[in-house]
Amino acid sequence: MSQALAEHATQTIRAGSKSFAAASRLFEPDTRRSAVLLYAWCRHCDDVIDGQLLGMERRSEIQRPASELLAELEASTHRAFAGKPVSEPAFAAFQEVVLKHRIPQRYALDHLRGFAMDVEGRQYQRIEDTLEYCYHVAGVVGVMMAIIMGARDAPTLDRACDLGIAFQLTNIARDIVEDAAIGRCYLPAEWLDEFGIAPAGLAAEQHRGALAILARRLVDLAEPYYTSALDGLPALPFRSAWAVATAHGVYRQIGIKVVERGARAWDSRAFTTRAEKLRLAARGSWEVLAARRREPRPRPDLYQRPY
Repeated sequence: MSQALAEHATQTIRAGSKSFAAASRLFEPDTRRSAVLLYAWCRHCDDVIDGQLLGMERRSEIQRPASELLAELEASTHRAFAGKPVSEPAFAAFQEVVLKHRIPQRYALDHLRGFAMDVEGRQYQRIEDTLEYCYHVAGVVGVMMAIIMGARDAPTLDRACDLGIAFQLTNIARDIVEDAAIGRCYLPAEWLDEFGIAPAGLAAEQHRGALAILARRLVDLAEPYYTSALDGLPALPFRSAWAVATAHGVYRQIGIKVVERGARAWDSRAFTTRAEKLRLAARGSWEVLAARRREPRPRPDLYQRPY
């Protein structure tokens, strides 16, 4: 069963996130196993709420109310932490990870809270509201990943959270139009009001120039989070730090591409090529060595996770 879980999780990550799959190969085997098992749970929960398979095609069967599905995810999460039997492979994978690494249950529930924000149709008035969402859907995942890598001190977990938030800001910029197609908008209403854009009309071609400005704003906002994350690398084992630095470079490059494309950013999905991933992996090793030689820098005034 244990090997089957690992194979299921590996297939999930290969199909669901080529960026993370590439970086995860740099972990030492035990860490990689736990990381991909955690990813499988995150992907499963996301797909259940969105009615998708691996974050892409929509499922054809009739979906039950999202609130009901969310309640089931929460119940299964409690069962996993209690060590009770779970049948869903993603939850069996998750149970193995949280019990092995003693991940506090509050972090998993915080992640589910991000899905609840989608289910409730949360409106984001200010950028601070968007950052709160970023924490729940990605920042707290960074915290759990850091625990898997052996970090438990608050400063390192803060830096891991910063990286997750940077990833999500990049994702939001890349997926503005795609999210709008399913009725979701994570851009602050204050920003949209500047350009007279109603959330319902966000995907309209006429707004692409304005969206390019707002996407650049998101990518610029992510930069200090990306920078802060690099200062957490010295606290991690070398191969874990290398994997994190590579993922850092890959996701950051996606944001750069979104900005470079301007109003055409959403004609096709931005991604990094295999050659770019290899180059960024090489640069990632240099980032780790540079971070270890550098004097520790104070964390800037960024979003502060609740605990």
